[in-house]
Amino acid sequence: MATTDRYGNTLHACTPEGAAHLDRAVEALLFFRPEVTGAVEDALAASPGSPDAQAFAAYLGTLGTEHTGAAAARERFARYADGLDAAALPARERLHLAAAAACLDGDLHGAAGLLEELSLAHPRDALALFAGHQLDFLTGDAVRLRDRIGGALSAWGRADEHRGALLGMYAFGLEESGHYRRAEEAGLAALERHPADVWAVHAVTHTYEMQGRVAEGVAFLDARAGHWGSGNYLTVHNWWHYALYALEAGAEETALRVYDAAVHRPESAGLAMELLDAAALLWRLRLAGREEPERWARLADAWEARADPPFYAFNDAHAVMAYVGAGRTGAAEALIADRRRWLAGEAAGPAPSNRAMTAEIGLPVCEALLAQGRGDHAAVVRLLWPVRRRLHAFGGSHAQRDAVQRTLLESALAAGDHDRARLLLSERDGLRPDSPYNWLGRARLADAIGDAALAAVARGRAEGALKGLRPAAPGLVPVPDPAR
Repeated sequence: MATTDRYGNTLHACTPEGAAHLDRAVEALLFFRPEVTGAVEDALAASPGSPDAQAFAAYLGTLGTEHTGAAAARERFARYADGLDAAALPARERLHLAAAAACLDGDLHGAAGLLEELSLAHPRDALALFAGHQLDFLTGDAVRLRDRIGGALSAWGRADEHRGALLGMYAFGLEESGHYRRAEEAGLAALERHPADVWAVHAVTHTYEMQGRVAEGVAFLDARAGHWGSGNYLTVHNWWHYALYALEAGAEETALRVYDAAVHRPESAGLAMELLDAAALLWRLRLAGREEPERWARLADAWEARADPPFYAFNDAHAVMAYVGAGRTGAAEALIADRRRWLAGEAAGPAPSNRAMTAEIGLPVCEALLAQGRGDHAAVVRLLWPVRRRLHAFGGSHAQRDAVQRTLLESALAAGDHDRARLLLSERDGLRPDSPYNWLGRARLADAIGDAALAAVARGRAEGALKGLRPAAPGLVPVPDPAR
């Protein structure tokens, strides 16, 4: 009798023990639990010839955007694939191995396409859906982020135990595609099934962020802090969102308290996904005129200790933020020069996705951040204006990329480029009409063009918006120890 996983997929070269470990690993993956790594290792030990287990290990090595993890996964996968007759494998697992190989070769777009093909015939392969969903996020493909999961949902009955996890993924895809009401509904439905579904928490948090519903966002996170606030792979990122709410409410000290206790601590492991959150938070404070030299120095030290080769352009941009914030322009210049040399040669391997991301978006963004640090605001505008509507192509979410969008706006204001600043502010107003940041920007623009009446109105609107948010500030929960 063939071995199957809990979703009914037949597992090639897998023992019942290996299948049980794979089921455990997939569940941990869906809910971002750290035990996923050990469960995959157990599956490999029980069934070393299992294509599912081998592909799973390869995905874990790449989706975290850690070049060291990818290198180790590449070596392990090469040993497994050496002499393997992949053509003799079942189609589902053959596609998994092809997608894993594409990930390890740096072809994130190709891997995403292969996993979409797999899901067409096997929509109940939860590993393929999760890995594909994360690849869509890393490549900034909001439509596929939504439709990959939406297209599979009809194969999952309402009684399916993990349908809720798919709803959480679907919610994030809906949010990134601008369907905020549907995203909120799907995310809350996911949380009704699994209150500790931190990806669903993350998705709903994004919907409030994108609509400027700060008080509701704070209340939402406060009420669920026991489920998301510690012990999972999204702990730091969801605390980062909490800090963004605090900044929007004008509570900078609260944001910094969250930063110190949860986002970047002395005990932080120095993972890229966490360091980029730290850089993006401090960069927003810097744009608001608040310098944090000691925090920037510690963060820049952490980025320099990584000594990252070209691997993921989105990470590079945040490393440059840290170097500029710490006043280390030499380090920022060196990173940019290294990426230019890499693009000009082939020594580092093909890595087609990151080459395109770096050339088209990553380098202009890095150069603009460096120019902003030098006070060359005209250069910032020149570099960012042509790519501002294509920033999604180097990954991340709308909320994450807003740090770059704000950089463009701040430099347009500083450069006296009033027409561009007006247009950018008008775009932002349409999405978040009650945002204090947007109204303060309008006030500064009005000051610059000598319209005192408009400046007074804008400042009044900003103050009114802040007053509306301040009742949320006392509700900010005590920041727990994320390692607890």
